[in-house]
Amino acid sequence: MANGLGFAMAIALRTDFDATAVRSAARLSKDGAQTRRLLALAAIYEGSSRTEAARIGGVTLQIVRDWVMKFNASGPGGLIDRKAPGPPSLLQAAHRTALVEAIERGPIPAVHGVVRWRIVDLAQMLWDDFSLSVSRPTLSRELRALGYRKLSARPKHHAQDPDAIEAFKKGFAAKLDKVGASLPRGTPIEVWFQDEARIGQKTKITRRWAKRGTRPSAPHDQRTTSAYIFGAICPQEGKAAGLVLPFCNTDTMNLHLAEIALHVAPGAHAVLLMDQAGWHLTPKLALPANISIIAIPSKCPELNPQENIWQFMRDNWLSNRVFGSYDEIVDHCCGAWNKLVEQPWRITSIGMRKWAQGF
Repeated sequence: MANGLGFAMAIALRTDFDATAVRSAARLSKDGAQTRRLLALAAIYEGSSRTEAARIGGVTLQIVRDWVMKFNASGPGGLIDRKAPGPPSLLQAAHRTALVEAIERGPIPAVHGVVRWRIVDLAQMLWDDFSLSVSRPTLSRELRALGYRKLSARPKHHAQDPDAIEAFKKGFAAKLDKVGASLPRGTPIEVWFQDEARIGQKTKITRRWAKRGTRPSAPHDQRTTSAYIFGAICPQEGKAAGLVLPFCNTDTMNLHLAEIALHVAPGAHAVLLMDQAGWHLTPKLALPANISIIAIPSKCPELNPQENIWQFMRDNWLSNRVFGSYDEIVDHCCGAWNKLVEQPWRITSIGMRKWAQGF
């Protein structure tokens, strides 16, 4: 509808707002563009012309008209710039379900030709099964939206009893009670975990930040001189006891047991969890009076958080190095272990397990 001069008639502002309410909304707004638009409309509510409102907003009369229409339709929220919706997603519910099932199931090497999924493999699967062509960046975004990330896999022994871990966790409290029953009433019990790590000249190469498209390098030795860190942690107390030794045998294990015994609190008793290596369970061990041993089920390294300590130390302190001699290996191992001992919060953070300390 137009008047006799050919100009479009001004659209009236909605009547359930007034200048005071609009200015109040502008004060509460955290969006600069919305604030500017609300102040322009507030001026109209106060009787200013649309030309004056356009000057306040720094826009044309047509844009003021658009603001009025958005405000009338949605109130102050209608004056916030909305992100463009973009094109619809290529992937539908059926495609996402297929991706989740494939990732959880893992590839079958004889069928898919790979032992782990890559983005390009999943994209090929979508093409083969649905004739759907998806770029790698798009598929990567979809996988992240589904909650998937590329993570380091945890080693799992091929002959592991699938029920052994849960059975051990459920029965651990009873094992602790059995140890406690043999001690004087009221004796505090500390839960420790023990293991050994071989550190040699052939070190691990870890991931590192680098520009996309480049291939970062790191020093890597092919020699085989090595030493062993005998390590034990008490996560609840943030304590650790370690030795760097040349061999793993009964004699070196006895040295480590004596070292652990020195770190147990006076009057307390340590329950030491470790795997079933021969030098851990031999009757030739000289077991200190303040230590009892509980063997972890065979082929279940996941139950020992000392394994996670080794991974942290390798990733941050002991990899990407070249050791010139055995003495240099020992020095670096001692330095890394002492650095761990100085960070009791890290021992607690890495080592705490609800099944071992949650009661």
